[in-house]
Amino acid sequence: MKKNLRTLLSLFLVVGAMHVQAQEQMVDKIVKEANENSKLEEIAHELIDVVGARLVGTPQMQQAHDWAVEKYASWDISAENQEYGTWRAWERGITHIDMVEPRVSSLDGQQLAWSPSTRKRGETAEVIILPEAASPEEFKSKLSDVKGKFVMLSKLQPTGRPAHNWEKWATEESWESMQQEMKETDALWRERVKNTGYSSRELPKALEEAGAAGIVTSYWSKGFGANKIFGAKTDDIPSVDVSLEDYGMLYRLAESGNTPKLKVVAQSKDLGEAPTFNTVATIKGSEKPEEYVILSAHFDSWDGGTGATDNGTGTMVMMEAMRILKKLYPNPKRTIIAGHWGSEEQGLNGSRAFVKDHPEIVANIQASFNQDNGTGRVKNIGGQGFLHAYDYINRWLAPVPEEIKGEIETTFPGSPAGGGSDYASFVAAGAPAFSLSSLSWSYWNYTWHTNLDTYDKIVFDDVRNNVILTAIMAYMASEDPEKTSNEKAVLPMNPRTGKQMEWPEAKDATRKGGLD
Repeated sequence: MKKNLRTLLSLFLVVGAMHVQAQEQMVDKIVKEANENSKLEEIAHELIDVVGARLVGTPQMQQAHDWAVEKYASWDISAENQEYGTWRAWERGITHIDMVEPRVSSLDGQQLAWSPSTRKRGETAEVIILPEAASPEEFKSKLSDVKGKFVMLSKLQPTGRPAHNWEKWATEESWESMQQEMKETDALWRERVKNTGYSSRELPKALEEAGAAGIVTSYWSKGFGANKIFGAKTDDIPSVDVSLEDYGMLYRLAESGNTPKLKVVAQSKDLGEAPTFNTVATIKGSEKPEEYVILSAHFDSWDGGTGATDNGTGTMVMMEAMRILKKLYPNPKRTIIAGHWGSEEQGLNGSRAFVKDHPEIVANIQASFNQDNGTGRVKNIGGQGFLHAYDYINRWLAPVPEEIKGEIETTFPGSPAGGGSDYASFVAAGAPAFSLSSLSWSYWNYTWHTNLDTYDKIVFDDVRNNVILTAIMAYMASEDPEKTSNEKAVLPMNPRTGKQMEWPEAKDATRKGGLD
């Protein structure tokens, strides 16, 4: 009996050692493939430069979906576009914004997403600041002043220098004075908008109905040259966003009575209604095909830039990780899925639709890893409120090279996200989904939803690190002999309300968007 036990123990040790050795070999192969045969630059160029921005409902979004399916096919990975709804179909055209009085100057700006088009020859009109009034009644009496005019709907920024520039170079007194001026300017402009009787979302439509020729805004992102570009709120007149520098000039000219006049050519096409999709790629599991590891990133973007870091980089990470896994680990134990979600920017719509439409997958998720906050290397992973996340996340991180995992901070069990990115759609449904949260690289000011979110902002060394991390964790999650627990932790008290936090509610997608 003792001899048999010793033999059995020796066998277990040998098998365990072989398993560890195989694991180490796979990790070494992943690192080698990612570093020496990377396809990141190729993927980035084709997606960011050739396809470009990926606004939901545009032909470019459809082009991106089709490109991804073809790219996966070239790696012998099955992929398909799964339709989940429709959206307002629109295509951006050429924008020219020129000041023609009191002098001629071509301005830096562009039309907002879904902006109505001008006539082919454009619209030429005087520029005025939003009329000032002491009450909604007085504002209504001044609405006739906007007829035939371009109306400026953003405040005049007291400075075009970001805070870090002031903090480095200004005297303490000067910076304090500027901060006070900024606060006062904000307060005065909020009061000006409030006194119209309309919210900031309602105001453009009210001006349109009063006969304005167009809307001019400047949504400064508090960084040199950076403006955020979102959607138009008008149905018939063009809405354009202008750089802080040019907007400030127009504002000062109008305020001083020097009567600026603009010629705006903003060509676009309203294409009716278009289907919306998720692109889903699959490597079928060999032993537990009905359990799933999901690599997650939203595919769409705003179209002020070309969507390089929001979320081209997340997309690149998941595609490259899938390529590497298919090449080195073609028969995973569990099925590995890459989900490239549509219309995240309008409310996590693609991932919410997937969760709603595929309950059989969601109920059997081993883990989902989502990346969506810029080009930086992963810095934080939280447990999202899953009680035992500490155990399995740490198991999967163990073989990751120290130079990659050494910077990562973990928080367990953490709290479930109610929004922010697509992992929240899965968390709300009780599936263990985790955000691979990255270092900033000035993301919020310079590339998040801005005109500067372009290929040149990608830090490929950091993105390669994220590919290695993602591929190893997907491999480890697939190989893990244990099914992950999705038991929820007891959530803490909310310090603001004094009540216990509740698990977020799963929501369905907007299935018909931008058409009301």
